[in-house]
Amino acid sequence: MNTTRFCLAVASLLSATATVRAETIDISIGHQSMCTDTYTAGIVVKELKLIDKHLPRDGKYAGVTYNITWSDYASGGPITNQMLAGKLNFGVMGDYPLIVNGSKFQETRSLRTLYVAGTGYNLKGAGNAIVVPASSSFYKLEDLKGKAISTPVGSASWGMLIKALKDKKIPLSGIDMKNQAPAVGAANIAASKIDAHADFCPWSEIMEHRGTGRKIYDGSETGVPYLHGLVARQDFAEKYPEVVVAFIKAIYDAGKWIESDPARATDMMEKWTGVEKEVLYIYFSQGGHLTLDPTIKQKWIDTLKFDHGVLASEKLASAFNFDNWITEKYIRSAYAELKLDYEVEKSKIVDTMVTNAGRPSQVWHARDGILDYPTLKEFLKAVAEFQATGAKLNATYVYDQETGLKLFGKTAFFVRKPDGEFSVFLRKGEAEAFAVKAGGKVVSFEEAVLSSAS
Repeated sequence: MNTTRFCLAVASLLSATATVRAETIDISIGHQSMCTDTYTAGIVVKELKLIDKHLPRDGKYAGVTYNITWSDYASGGPITNQMLAGKLNFGVMGDYPLIVNGSKFQETRSLRTLYVAGTGYNLKGAGNAIVVPASSSFYKLEDLKGKAISTPVGSASWGMLIKALKDKKIPLSGIDMKNQAPAVGAANIAASKIDAHADFCPWSEIMEHRGTGRKIYDGSETGVPYLHGLVARQDFAEKYPEVVVAFIKAIYDAGKWIESDPARATDMMEKWTGVEKEVLYIYFSQGGHLTLDPTIKQKWIDTLKFDHGVLASEKLASAFNFDNWITEKYIRSAYAELKLDYEVEKSKIVDTMVTNAGRPSQVWHARDGILDYPTLKEFLKAVAEFQATGAKLNATYVYDQETGLKLFGKTAFFVRKPDGEFSVFLRKGEAEAFAVKAGGKVVSFEEAVLSSAS
């Protein structure tokens, strides 16, 4: 009888232990499937189930069940609201929304978020832009004084717009600013119902690719890097630090998956998001806008502090303690477990003016894929020949002479020089200035192609 009771007691104890261990950890993530710079912590990780690969399964996590949920948002602001409400543990967003996220949490008595990793960046600031309808007569920001500009308020492009207006000494009161979600703003540009729309990646390129909009201001003109990152609720991170580390490993894997085959990756991401692969290629190809890098560089900390200063000067952000917000301990653990040298990776910064020098212009042929041409003359001649045969071209790509940024050929400003060679520019003003200096002429893509056909 005593033996029976002992066995029952042991069984009961084992059952209780199993019950304790059978914990369910909810991992709730807010991401943006229509914001390219969040993809390596968002849609790619989600679709490839990369977090699952790295989640801890032993020690205190033995027997744990993970419940991973993804919530898709149009911009960063709503993600912060849901994190404040306790409905999300993680949020992926751009630079200015990151600042708003951290400062809003610090305004509370006890809630906090931590900036734990980056996702990607563009050193020049490319990704944000101000777009006007394709038929608009406006070509520079100053033309928009007194006009209506829409933007997703609280987003990265909203912050860029504020900075751009300050740089041009255009007071906010001199602009009719409207709060519009990206899809709404893009639709209004297509229908010419708004003078201009400021948006984040890749909406300006979507409008360019579809032929509905034209850039008149690019984020690179601010002179401030453009970056995105991952924030975690501090209470969750401190309770489950190994889960945060697993997420950062997944971000790293997502970047390597894209870099290993950008054409395949953009084709898959088009299926997942609905964003055309030709647009995604601007960001994720070799020489594209986006450098996939989770490390937290001092330059990014300085950039975020600068961004906070822009918002604070307009009374759009409260005081902010960066030291209590930015932490590298999770990403350092992730890199150590991946057997990577964090300090070496952290020291690398990609400048497209350097890395894109000499890159070939490209034609994305509908049948033959992506074709490289070492010179602009060869590129333009090839386009002319393809057009003469009626071949379908998905897109063409060239590089801006001033910034090294990758552009759609059809939206670039070409300068034909006296010797018959060409130079390419993102901005019309720079093309005009170069044409005067070189004794050349600013021509459209179509004119450049036509001149190369003969």
